Formats: sequence, C-alpha cells, structure tokens
Amino acid sequence: MSTYQTPRNVVAATIAAVLLLGTAGDAFAQSSGERRAARQAAQEAAKKGASAEEYPAAARKDPGLRASSRIGPRINKVSEAHQAGDLAAAEAAAAEILGNDKANAYERAITLRLLADLLLDVDNERAKDYLRQTIELDGLANNEHYGSMLALAQIQMQEDDYTGALAMLDRMLAETKSDKPEIQVLRGNALYRLERYDEAIAALEPVIKGNPDARADWTQLLMASYAESGRAGEATALAEQIASRTPDDKRAQLNLASVYLQTDDYPKAIAVYERLRQAGQLSDERDYRNLSALHLNTDNGERAAIEVINEGLAKGVLKGDYTTYSSLAQAYYFSDQYEKAIEAYRKAAPLDDDGGTYLNLAKVLANEGRTAESKAAAQQALDKGLPNPEEARKLLAR
Repeated sequence: MSTYQTPRNVVAATIAAVLLLGTAGDAFAQSSGERRAARQAAQEAAKKGASAEEYPAAARKDPGLRASSRIGPRINKVSEAHQAGDLAAAEAAAAEILGNDKANAYERAITLRLLADLLLDVDNERAKDYLRQTIELDGLANNEHYGSMLALAQIQMQEDDYTGALAMLDRMLAETKSDKPEIQVLRGNALYRLERYDEAIAALEPVIKGNPDARADWTQLLMASYAESGRAGEATALAEQIASRTPDDKRAQLNLASVYLQTDDYPKAIAVYERLRQAGQLSDERDYRNLSALHLNTDNGERAAIEVINEGLAKGVLKGDYTTYSSLAQAYYFSDQYEKAIEAYRKAAPLDDDGGTYLNLAKVLANEGRTAESKAAAQQALDKGLPNPEEARKLLAR
C-alpha cells in the first residue's frame, strides 16, 4: 500500500504584520477631537493673557492685523458656533464676513481657520482648502499661521498624502527654524511612510536619542525605521529597551516580537507571545493566529500550536473557519494524532474554496486504511474542483 501525505502547507505569510506602526497615521497625527481640544485649551489660555510665542526663530513678523469694530462681532458669532460645534451656524455667520469686501486678511483668515476646525473629519477636502486659503491670506499671528500649516500637514498624513504633508512640514520648518520635537517626529513619520528610512532616522534620532521624555510611539517609529533600513541590531536593541521599560504595554511587546521575526529569531518571538498569552493579554484573533503560525513553523511546535488554537476557539477569539480548522488539522497530522486530524479536516473541507482539503482528508483516510471513506472524500474533492485531479483519481482507482 502506498502512503499518501498531506503537504505541510504552513506559510509564514499567515503571520500578520504585527509591527503596530501600521497605524502610525493615527499614532502620530492627532485625531480631529484631540486637535480641537488642544486649540480650545489654547483659546482659553489666550483669554487669560497673551500666549507665548511658539516660533521665536521665525523670520516672518506678525502682520499686526486685528478685527475691526464692525467685523469683530460677526467673528464672535463664528467663534461661538465653533465652540458649540454648530457648523451650519458658523457657515452662516462666516458668509457675512467672507462676502464683505472690507474684511481684512486677518478677519478672513481667522474665519476660515474656525470653519476648517469644524470641517475636520466631516469634509476634509473643504477643511484643507480653507487651511490653504488661511495660509495664503498671511493675516494671522505666527502661532495661528504656522498652526494652520501644522493642521494641514496632519490632515494630509491622516489621508495618506505623505508627499503633501512632507512638503508642508518642510516649508514650515524652513520658515520657523523650529526645534519642536512633535514637528520633527511628524516629519520623520512622513519620511518613513515614503520609505525614505535613512532620512526618517536622521529626523528622529536628534529628538529621541538620549531624551528621557520621548514618547513611546516616537521611539517605536525610530525602531521601525531602523528595521526597515536594514539596521537590525539597532532596531532590536531599541525594541528590547522599550519592551523592558513598559512590560505591560502590549504594543511594545508585539513590536519586539515583530523585530525578532524580521531577523528570523522565531524562538524569541514565540517567547514574547507566550508571555503575553500567560498574562491574558492575547485578546485578538490576529494574536492567536500569529502565535499558532509561529509554533507550526517551528520544529516540533505542533502540540503547542494545537494548545493555542484550541484555547482561541474555547475563548471565542478564533472563529471556526477554514483557516482555523485547516491549521488545526495540520498540527494534529504532523503530531501523529490522525483521528483528530481527520476530524479537523472534515470541518475545514466544506469551507475551502476548492477540493484541496477534501483531497488531504482522502489521503489521511487512505493512510489509515479507511478506503471507502477515502474514496468518498476523493470524489468530494473532484466534485468541488481541483487544479490537478490526478491524485484524487488514483485514490478512487485503488
């Protein structure tokens, strides 16, 4: 009797990308709510006294324009609607200002700036247009003028327009000579997204290295830049530093595992995942799939994979779908647990796109001497469709 074997179809690609800088657009560009809250806080501070000059090295001088007694009350109406989040009321009040030929550059610019705030995540195209007009009017004081540039760059980052964001940030930095770390990090993020990793590192290192106040997500961005530029040693050292400093931060731990994966250090990546599992921090489907795939791609890791998959199913984290049952079947098969492998293949086969899993089931059944069941599965494989039906036909001819 010939022996049929199922292919060990465990592909490393099943390990989803876990370097969480995949969400860097969110991590490094503030949400509209965060931006609005920051501006409202600045407005409250301004009521109590003149705000500090944020760009003291800027060559641009304050144009010195202010609201006239005639237009000022109308701007107040726009501001009140802005504070209330009432876009319709703000637009109605703004129309009286923007349609007035006597409104000066400041009056127009501050009106457009307030409208842009209200349009964030409602109509970003209009928000960007109003911010561009605000900048072109050149009527605001430096804090608001350059704050408009920063807000525009943040929206561009959010919408994956990294080239546009970089151009705006470069202009802003050229005019202000600012050393604000958050601006340099946003610029580094744009360069990272454009796959200009060495330039990203050059932007990030001065504000992160040796800075005890550097935010964790900034450091993770630098770590990712090292990894993508092939500087694996520096990426690993930085990832280990972050992870050891924040042992309860799941993001930091998964980033460390990701760096280990990039250097093919599977044992260390598995150790990170297992620590998270033991601590009850594996809560996502992706987490369980990643860990089970890692075990399946490791010598003699099948029993550990089985434990992980069954735990994920029991917790309801893993779905009872084709990927889950197929992985479980392979793990049982390669750990010589053929009856359980057959059971898992029976669950996976109807969920497969073609008859490949039915064929694997037929092979396992043939190896177990269950000829009639093997032939039935081989026929199901043919019925569902196979790219190469010869193997199924041979099983039927036995």
